[in-house]
Amino acid sequence: MKKYKDNLLSIIIRYFVLIIVAAPGLIYFYYIFSPLTLYPVYFLLDLLYCANLTGSVITLNGIYLIEIIGACIAGSAYYFLLILNLSVPNIKWKKRLKMLGFSFGIFLIINILRIFILATMYVSGSSFFDISHKIFWYLGSTLFIVLIWFLEVKVFKIKGIPFYSDLKVLYKQSLFGKSKKHTNKKINFKKKNRRY
Repeated sequence: MKKYKDNLLSIIIRYFVLIIVAAPGLIYFYYIFSPLTLYPVYFLLDLLYCANLTGSVITLNGIYLIEIIGACIAGSAYYFLLILNLSVPNIKWKKRLKMLGFSFGIFLIINILRIFILATMYVSGSSFFDISHKIFWYLGSTLFIVLIWFLEVKVFKIKGIPFYSDLKVLYKQSLFGKSKKHTNKKINFKKKNRRY
């Protein structure tokens, strides 16, 4: 019973955190990751071009304007990684924080490189810019998140399945799960008392 109470408390805390983070519209992710994305992109572009930064707009060679908007930061992608990390039970908080740092760090690096590559394609007038931007936007983010999660599962040896493992715990302790256990006990008892 104590284990169930601990599991239930863990579920309540983890999903409460997810609701609290999402409630104000993911502003925490944009607040944290906007400067962490913007400044590295600016420094990388400044290595190739004469770059100036004003707010969230990077001017290259005094001609090209590249604005890093909220969609470029991909706050929802970070939130999705948070969901995957918090919806798996039986992970100690210290390990969970390492997992979050790992997944957020990898996605941040990928996102910085994505914006940098697209910016250089835009400045060079590449005919593939539009299609690359759309592929990165619609397919790339989702694919990167899935790949990061699978890498995380391998590196941190995660055994649980997001959401499913929590539902399984709740089901076992529900009336449906308990009634099934009692039915199985009766069947086993009858089998033991059979005479041959």
